[in-house]
Parts: sequence; structure tokens; C-alpha cells
Amino acid sequence: MMNHITIFPVILPLVAGILLLLLPGRLLALKRSVGLISVLLQLITAGLLLSTVSSGEIRVYALGNWSPPFGIVLVADQLAAWMLAITALVAICALFYTARGTDSNGAHFHTLFQLQLFGLNGAFLTGDLFNLFVFFEILLLASYSLLLHGGGRLKTKAGLHFVIINLVGSTLFLFAVGTLYGLLGTLNMADLAVKVAAAPANDAVLIHIAGLLLFAVFALKAALVPLYLWLPAAYAHTTAPVAALFAIMTKVGAYSILRVYTLIFGAQAGAAANLIETWLLPMALLTLIVGVLGVLASTRLRQQVAYLVIVSIGTLLTAIGMNSAAGITAALYYLPHSTFAAAAFFLLSDSIAQRRDVMDDQFEPGPIIQQQRLLGILFFITAILIAGLPPLSGFIGKFLILNAALPHAAFFWITGVILITSLFTLIALARGGSMLFYRPQAPHSCNIAPDAEPRSAFALTVELTPVACLLLCCIGLVVFAGTVTGYTATTANQLLQPEVYIESVLRMEVIQP
Repeated sequence: MMNHITIFPVILPLVAGILLLLLPGRLLALKRSVGLISVLLQLITAGLLLSTVSSGEIRVYALGNWSPPFGIVLVADQLAAWMLAITALVAICALFYTARGTDSNGAHFHTLFQLQLFGLNGAFLTGDLFNLFVFFEILLLASYSLLLHGGGRLKTKAGLHFVIINLVGSTLFLFAVGTLYGLLGTLNMADLAVKVAAAPANDAVLIHIAGLLLFAVFALKAALVPLYLWLPAAYAHTTAPVAALFAIMTKVGAYSILRVYTLIFGAQAGAAANLIETWLLPMALLTLIVGVLGVLASTRLRQQVAYLVIVSIGTLLTAIGMNSAAGITAALYYLPHSTFAAAAFFLLSDSIAQRRDVMDDQFEPGPIIQQQRLLGILFFITAILIAGLPPLSGFIGKFLILNAALPHAAFFWITGVILITSLFTLIALARGGSMLFYRPQAPHSCNIAPDAEPRSAFALTVELTPVACLLLCCIGLVVFAGTVTGYTATTANQLLQPEVYIESVLRMEVIQP
């Protein structure tokens, strides 16, 4: 069983998705149960993998018992296990929130949700560039369908932009992997790392072009400036559980950048060494600035949270762009914080909007809403987390990033942009919170009546428990900060010493039947 645990995060959502597709639509309660059990098993599997690889072991699984680089391999190292655990935690909270009824607007929500997880987990585990493309396409199809779940003009418009832009990215991805395969005869990432480093000089230009095309694709998935325009509308207009799950989707782009440009185009890559070093940091800082401008200009809470996702990706890739062990350590601490906080904010935004009736999530004074104090407290905690104020995980993450920037040549740029954008983020969140909670109008003055029917205790529990759990995950990052940063530090060292990964994959012994 332990020999096969590496493939479980891929098999579980695929099998669950097929089973859910076969169940009749009227059995919604059963579908919810199957979905939750699947995600819970994925969380347990991710925890087992995390425990296994924390010692530095890299688990390689050869599908069909074909030795790499000729067969398909799944590779579970510390980075992959970290991403699997984060994804499972976000997914179980988002899926629990759907019990409020958001999954009843379409027949195949739970099937699509599992297929989305299948694409995410596969992207994190694959050791092959072509299969990374395949899992990206699964992600695209599932996310597009989830985005449109429930229908509506704004969803359709945002979904059209989303799919067209991402199809262009898929085309570029094919060009890149086709070029690399034509030159080097392999798409196994470990084998590519060896062959790119030993490539003849006359192939260097094409390898550079293919590497930069891959960067363009990953930057699009991560929503880096100027390739971010698809994200705000897509995230702001979809349902809350889908938006919460999408909080991890942009991290697939960041993961791919970190994986490919430390393993294949890292310091050991010969003429292609550190291929994107001059591009990544400036683009990340610019993304941070543009994201904060979007946060300030937002007129709705969901729109503001969508731009906060762009801010988080800018901050994350700023840390990765420093190309140092300290920077990657900080990035891998900040990554779960930003994912949990954004997912919680999307769910909380939906709870607030539903209590404001036709005012929805507009930043305009409205009536006093039910559970205002409780929602206000949750909003305040989430705002502190995202703005990076002490003593919560946002502050620790940004402190680690600024500390990593001390020896960097762009220290003043990094520090200035992060501190100033954090200040403006705090101002924007304070303004939004005051509009939603502290400037109530009498019902007759805004033509809205407060909700006369209080929600049941069960409904309130289903609604706010996922938000509280995600916020508790952020608090856990503070309580166990020493353990978490120790893990992320060893992960950073493992990424910057890819020889262990390469040797583990290329010299693995195939298990005989």
C-alpha cells in the first residue's frame, strides 16, 4: 500500500468524479457525502506523504512500471507534498460550504469539483512536462465549467475571456514542449535538466525561446502583469466555493515557475542558467503595484478580494524572484497563508452579500445586517491577515520576505513596494469594512428591509465553520511557525540542489510485479 500512496492524490478525485457522474442528480446529499469523503481521504494521503518526505526522501512512482525517462512518473518531494496538503485543506472547507445549497444550481457540480482536484493534484505530482500540460488542460476544462455553474450573463462573459486567454496559453505551452522534445528528445523534467545543461551551443537560442514560452504560460496561469486581466472578473462573478478553490489555482502557475526554473533552468543549466532571473522580480513587483491599485479602485467586496489574490501572487513571486534559499523559504511560508486567507475572504464575502439583499457586496452604506458583530469580527481578522499586521501569519510571511531581501541588490525596491502596498491594502480594507459594517442606514432610506427570518443554528454553522477553519489554519501557521519555517527551509534547499531529485527519478529501481 505504501508503495502506491504517491498515486492516491490523483486516483482518489478521479474515481470520485466518475462515481459522482453515475449518481442520479436527485441524490444531492449522497453526492455531498461522497465528495467530502474523497477530499478527506486526499487530506489524509497528503498528510502521510508530507510525513514521509519531510526527512528529505523523494518518492517516485512509475506508471505502468516503465523506467523513466521513457514512462510517465509521479514525483512526491517536499514541495509537491506541501502543495497537496494546502489544496486538500482549502478544498474540504470550500466543499463543506456548498452544503448551503450553492451546489444545487447545476447537475454536475461535485463531479467538476473532483476533476478540478484531479488536475491540481496531478500538476503538483507530475514529473513530466507534457503531463503538466495535460493536467493544465483538465484544470482549464473543469474550472471553466465551475466558473459558469449556475449561469448568468456576468459569469458567461467572464468565462469567455477566461477560456480564450487560457487556450492561447495552452497553444504556447504546446509550442514550448514541442520545441524542447524536438531538440532534446525527452519531456521528463529530470532528464530535461540533464540534457539542457549538456546541450550544444547551437541549440541554446531555441532552448531559451522554449524556456521563455513556458514562462509566459506559467505567468498567465499565475496572473502576473500584464497577463492578469482574466482573473478579477472570473473570480468575482463565480460562486463562493468555486472562488475559494480558485485561490489555489493561481498558485499552480507559481508552483510551475518554482519547479521548472529551479530544476531545468536553475544555476546548473549551463547557457540557460537562471533563465528568468532578470524578468521575474520586476514583473512580480509590478503585479503587486497593479493589484493594490485594483484593490483601491474596487467598488464591490468580491472584486476587491479578487484583486487581493493578484496582490498575493505578486508578493509570492517577489520572494521567489530573489532566487535565494531565504526567499524561497519565505515564499513557501507565505503561500499557504495567502491561499487560506483569500479562500476565507471569498466565503465570508458571500455571507455578507447575502445578508444585504439587493445591496449585495457593493461598498455603499446599507442596513444593519444579521450577525453583524460576528461577521465584523471575522472580517477584521481576515483583513489583518491579508494586510500583514502583527501578530498573525501575514506579518510573519512579509517579515520573512523582507528579511530575505536584505542582501539582495534590489532591497530598497522590494522593501518599498511591499511596505507601501501593504499600507494601501490596509486603507482599502478599512474603507470597505466601514462601508459594510459601520455606516448603516435606516431601511427606508435605502429601500431595503433587514432579513426578518434569522438563520437556524445549523445553517449558520454550515456557513461560518469553513471560514473559521481557514482562519484557524492561518493561526496554526503562527503557532507552529518554527516547525513550518523549518520545513520550508529544507524544501528550499532541496529545490536549489536538484541533483537529489534528478538522481531519485533517473536512477529509480522499477518495482517488479
